[in-house]
Amino acid sequence: MAIDPSYPSWLRELHSPPNPKSKSASSIQDPPGFSSAVTGKRAALAKQQSRKPPTAEETDILKIKKSWEVALAPAKQLPMNAIMMYMSGNSLQVFSIMMVFMLFKTPLQGLLQTNQVFVKYETPRTKSKMWAVKAVYVLMNLMALGLGIWKVNGMGLLP
Repeated sequence: MAIDPSYPSWLRELHSPPNPKSKSASSIQDPPGFSSAVTGKRAALAKQQSRKPPTAEETDILKIKKSWEVALAPAKQLPMNAIMMYMSGNSLQVFSIMMVFMLFKTPLQGLLQTNQVFVKYETPRTKSKMWAVKAVYVLMNLMALGLGIWKVNGMGLLP
């Protein structure tokens, strides 16, 4: 397909194959620290097609670690919730009532869904260790509920 010479040069270059690289471009040396040859580490990685799958014991250890992270998550929210409750004040306003509602709602949902939260981390081998994780999770949610009770008492809603 011949391109009319009256077309702009960029259009002619677009439809023509690229020019082969000149010898002067290939004579440019690589920058210091760069090697175009495959190094020993890269060759070893290329030989290794896939890594071995983790053993069942390693998977169980990872599941226990992840379950501890989930169990301690409510404790990480306690300082933020305490600051928010302090800043919302003790007067009965829409904002402070919504904050107290959310402070009660989240731990109650966590307590009701304790088994569903940890079901994906339970295996026959980890079942004996999960009771401690669940106990810590329940304790952390009860601490959040205690913070809510403290706030409601501060607002004067408890007798």
